[in-house]
Amino acid sequence: MGRGPSIEGRKNAEDARRGKIFTKLIREITIAARLGADPASNARLRAGIDKAKAVSMPNDTIERALKRASGADAADLHELRYEGYGPAGVALIIDCMTDNQQRTVADVRSALTKHGGNLGTSGSVAFQFKRLGELVFTTPDAAGEEKVLEVALDAGADDVQTEKGQSTVLCAPENFEAVKKALLTAKLEPTRADIVWRPENRVAVSGEAEETLLDLLDKLEDLDDVQEVYHNAALSEA
Repeated sequence: MGRGPSIEGRKNAEDARRGKIFTKLIREITIAARLGADPASNARLRAGIDKAKAVSMPNDTIERALKRASGADAADLHELRYEGYGPAGVALIIDCMTDNQQRTVADVRSALTKHGGNLGTSGSVAFQFKRLGELVFTTPDAAGEEKVLEVALDAGADDVQTEKGQSTVLCAPENFEAVKKALLTAKLEPTRADIVWRPENRVAVSGEAEETLLDLLDKLEDLDDVQEVYHNAALSEA
């Protein structure tokens, strides 16, 4: 009878996953700090630091990332956005940060090709998405839903969508910080809060195509240079 992974093996896997998350967040903080090292006046930096603290990144690691922004290695970091298609015609936006653009595009193209997808040109899929602030809350009852709705709309949110015990607050990117602050002040803690590329419509995917897409998403997100992956698939597990 086979044995599952050892405790040490599971810990090593978790440490590796945590390390990848930290690396991506450190890059985000480093890039964001180019616009100013004061989180009070730099919304992107403030958001990056908030995400780092949410995954328990040590303060000294955050401080090193801030200092790195003025160093030579930070100057080599570039933001790249790739657009393409995955299996079943699913549209993908892949945001990257890299110090080697040739390596990054080769890795992204390889992952797409191996999963029946292809890399597109700039603008080939972006028109199918909208840039929005998105805050997700657990709302198991009607009272919770009503509170999120009321506070969010009063703070300038555009819409609140509730489904399966979750309320998703949507707002213009420029209103994101104000809406988030109002909700936190009302003791409403989001499970996820970020400015994202949200699809205007979703494509139904199931069966083998869904399995291939999920594997592709895992492969892309596992690449060191990939920060975020957005898609327009309606997954059966969602």
